[in-house]
Amino acid sequence: MPGLTLGDTIPNLEVETTQGKIKLHDYIGDSWTIIFSHPGDFTPVCTTELGKMAVNAEEFGRRGAKLLGFSCDDVRSHKEWIKDIEAFTTGSTVSYPIAADPKREIISQLNMVDPDEKDSSGNNLPSRALHIVGPDKKIRLSFLYPATTGRNMDEVMRALESLQKAAKHNVATPVNWKPGDPVLIPPSLSNEQAKQKFPQGFQTCAVPSKKEYLRFTHI
Repeated sequence: MPGLTLGDTIPNLEVETTQGKIKLHDYIGDSWTIIFSHPGDFTPVCTTELGKMAVNAEEFGRRGAKLLGFSCDDVRSHKEWIKDIEAFTTGSTVSYPIAADPKREIISQLNMVDPDEKDSSGNNLPSRALHIVGPDKKIRLSFLYPATTGRNMDEVMRALESLQKAAKHNVATPVNWKPGDPVLIPPSLSNEQAKQKFPQGFQTCAVPSKKEYLRFTHI
């Protein structure tokens, strides 16, 4: 995916949203932020996704994360669409802002353009993209889905917790990791350094190579 990618600083764009104008860096502040784009208002997959985000907004907030949606329609359309989102998803309140981008300028700068999907006028549509941005304003993770496939919000939550765990403790998370599971000690730490950093201890898995790189610990 060319353009803005992992490790890049999110541009400090000013955007019009359902909650007024915001500048991205001011909105992010010292928080983690999940920025997600949608092909268009009043579309079926997007409606289910935004509803699920709304249901999970409090859980994301408990993890120190803000939400910011993007769609290529205007603010007035977004506000009307929110009524459908909340009606479809029981118990949902869209408390996060949804940014407008009718000229498709912002999605291009955020690298959220679908190369194949176009509207009736031949304009490129936003992809079903999602960036997790750290408090340092850098992109820590990106998902890119086609318009036909809805995102899994449980995986977004899991990925956020993995990123936060890695950033705070200098660890990595293995396949299918879930909060509470053991984490991996990175190879950059020697065994002596690992003993000092993780006094609770760690388990080294024996492998045929006899290399001690599979080291698990609980934090």
